[in-house]
Amino acid sequence: MYYSLLLMNQSLFSRDAAPRPLRPAADTHQRIRRWRSPEAAVTLNHHLPMRSLEVKNRTSASEIQCLRLITAIKTPYLPDGRFDLEAYDSLVHMQILNGVEGVIVGGTTGEGHLMSWDEHVMLIAHTVNCFGSSIKVIGNTGSNSTGEAVHATEQGFAVGMHAALHINPYYGKTSMQGLISHFETVLSMGPTIIYNVPSRTGQDIPPQVIHEISHDANMAGVKECVGNDRVKDHADKGIVIWSGNDNECHDARWGYGATGVISVTSNLVPGLFHKLMFDGKNPLLNEKLMPLIDWLFCEPNPIGLNTALAQLGVIRPVFRLPYVPLPLAKRVEFVKIVQSIGREFFVGDKDVQVLDDDDFLLVGRY
Repeated sequence: MYYSLLLMNQSLFSRDAAPRPLRPAADTHQRIRRWRSPEAAVTLNHHLPMRSLEVKNRTSASEIQCLRLITAIKTPYLPDGRFDLEAYDSLVHMQILNGVEGVIVGGTTGEGHLMSWDEHVMLIAHTVNCFGSSIKVIGNTGSNSTGEAVHATEQGFAVGMHAALHINPYYGKTSMQGLISHFETVLSMGPTIIYNVPSRTGQDIPPQVIHEISHDANMAGVKECVGNDRVKDHADKGIVIWSGNDNECHDARWGYGATGVISVTSNLVPGLFHKLMFDGKNPLLNEKLMPLIDWLFCEPNPIGLNTALAQLGVIRPVFRLPYVPLPLAKRVEFVKIVQSIGREFFVGDKDVQVLDDDDFLLVGRY
């Protein structure tokens, strides 16, 4: 410490040091200039550019807008509650083999709300690293806190995700102008899909808000869960829309102007959903899938999906609380649905099982 102080004092009084400017005397009548904060501190929604090669190589919104089948991918767990990355990789690989074009990582279906942000960003990075050249990776980095959403999105793009999924601020809600300001802030960071699901957030994103932000170059489109009339309203205005309701997605795609679907059911039958989105109107296939879709959503998603994938043997029967498996009667019903549609159309290669209640592990600390 003594030597540090000595060196500092020598530098202050060195002859070679530049003279320090003296403050003007009071009688010189010169005004001292007031300090002003830098532009980034006073300009609303000012986002400093990320100076790296990642920006040059980033996916454009137009590359996201052409995707017709996106799966909201499930996150499987090990018995201690950590991610089962081996099972996860197998799930994503099966999606790619069946023609799925994109995955939502850490969405509602992937239980992003049960993850720490470290887990969340790690899973996005892992997906990009393993599958980013074969499928578009869309990270759910939305939050009801704009600051948290910005931070997570910055990290997501830094690890290579192709686009972000952003929900409107939930629980606390906000005003219409607050919605616009929130979305404008996150849109500045890269290609973005807006997610409207008022049954979960408690607040609809009205058309006027979507219209206001639709001119942003990073606005890829909207995952719309309100219904097909809303889908048509947006599509007629030239806004790219993905249906967020599996039971309506066939009609949304072929009758209401939707580009495609962001699907839960495609976790189970990706090949059949590819036909539903790519091969033209197919009301018979849509009708055939409806009992499966109704079964999946008999309780809040992802309860049904988690139960189904465990029964198919493609993930361990491990649940992070507060999710618990569907009851025995529903599990028996699922076996019958699989047999009706055909086991060969479902992911995995094991026989579908009912499973006992004791086969499921519920993890409260993770």
